[in-house]
Amino acid sequence: MGVESRAVAVSLFVLFLLFVSATSESNDDGTIRVGLKKLKLDPNNRLATRFGSSQEEALRSSFRSYNNNLGGDSGDADIVALKNYLDAQYYGEIAIGTPPQKFTVIFDTGSANLWVPSGKCFLSISCFFHAKYKSSRSSTYKKDGKRAAIHYGSGSISGFFSYDAVTVGDLVVKDQEFIEATSEPGITFVVAKFDGLLGLGFQEISVGNATPVWYNMLTQGLIKKPVFSFWLNRDPKSEEGGEIVFGGVDPNHFRGEHTYVPVTQRGYWQFDMGEVLIAGESTGYCGSGCSAIADSGTSLLAGPTAVIAMINKAIGASGVVSQQCKTVVDQYGQIILDLLLAETQPQKICSQIGLCGFDGTQGVSMGIDSVVDKENMKSSSGLRGAGCPPCEMAVVWIQSQLRQNMTQERIVNYVNEICERMPNPNGESAVDCSKLSTMPTVSFTIGGKVFDLAPEEYILKIGEGPVAQCISGFTALDIPPPRGPLW
Repeated sequence: MGVESRAVAVSLFVLFLLFVSATSESNDDGTIRVGLKKLKLDPNNRLATRFGSSQEEALRSSFRSYNNNLGGDSGDADIVALKNYLDAQYYGEIAIGTPPQKFTVIFDTGSANLWVPSGKCFLSISCFFHAKYKSSRSSTYKKDGKRAAIHYGSGSISGFFSYDAVTVGDLVVKDQEFIEATSEPGITFVVAKFDGLLGLGFQEISVGNATPVWYNMLTQGLIKKPVFSFWLNRDPKSEEGGEIVFGGVDPNHFRGEHTYVPVTQRGYWQFDMGEVLIAGESTGYCGSGCSAIADSGTSLLAGPTAVIAMINKAIGASGVVSQQCKTVVDQYGQIILDLLLAETQPQKICSQIGLCGFDGTQGVSMGIDSVVDKENMKSSSGLRGAGCPPCEMAVVWIQSQLRQNMTQERIVNYVNEICERMPNPNGESAVDCSKLSTMPTVSFTIGGKVFDLAPEEYILKIGEGPVAQCISGFTALDIPPPRGPLW
């Protein structure tokens, strides 16, 4: 979950959360498990659950601990079990203070700070619905008092820094700096059933330059290997939501070999990504490379609107009709096609026809405030006309069809069809559950290896039979250069 002041933020999909308690378990090899729980949901109550209706029933699942011993090289690792709700949020339990005060947190690789509600939070409604840290009850508390504020993609918090012992599984991190949140405005954290966040990003994006918890795990000798790993359980019949392992990898939860890629920019877990393919065909968008972030605080696969719209069309996802897009295609579609056939540099086409007021170096970007720092936003938005983003997307779409040797008539029809399936600005796009078997594979190239996602892997299916609801796992997120385009 990114911070606005650090240029990139991520969407926190908090409407699918429900609070349950967790258990932890020690093992002979020194690892700690905290189990993730699966919550069974009545699909007829899904909307009420999403919007925090007063008629929402408290859904609680019974807990059962699981006792799989780790194998391989997982010794000296610490395992924290996660809870899972609708495959949209995975969160677990930690404790702060002596004696320990328990909190549920999102383990978020897109941010770097730890925060929980403070006992001094009196004016925010959300604080009345969550556990609050009370420094007077902890013998290991140390005062700091420095002010702090964090702006996420879907909410913000502010408060002040304090120090105390933080327990993660059976590990106790001493003198950990964290934020006591005294203000959590808006509805975001009211409907969220987790209490706070534990950031797993780099210190470069830490507000107040606070040392992240996982840094202190290493420097205090609590774990030997600078590794943490997630297992996210999508088995709808299982109550185990997954686990996060600090200091290793659990071999019980994967087959084959991992693919490792370098972190290209410290801050977020950012890496280079290659081509994106639909049904084995290149979209052409990341042919020269894209950047991506592995972010455990984002529920969906987020990417540039131009490609997400292509995926939407291929999988039959509902979208919104963009009249602006259709107008650009009607007036300039043939000109764009002719310029591409004349081998004009694609990134310069929209400026040449007067829709973009720059030389084409900005790339596809819609200027989403939640994912771009405000200064960067101001510098780019002033150069862009209303027709610029749809023009840039049309160039991408027409290029992809030219590579497949489609006729000019077919290309224009294809682009118009995509204009009718633009990604829903609210983030969700519905698909027909009965058509999962006919949907294409969507593939991502990482570290030179192509990773295929089958429909069952990129569609969120809620319920069974005639009441089943299916949601596309893809959502649009546009970030302008130099940070983007970004997945």
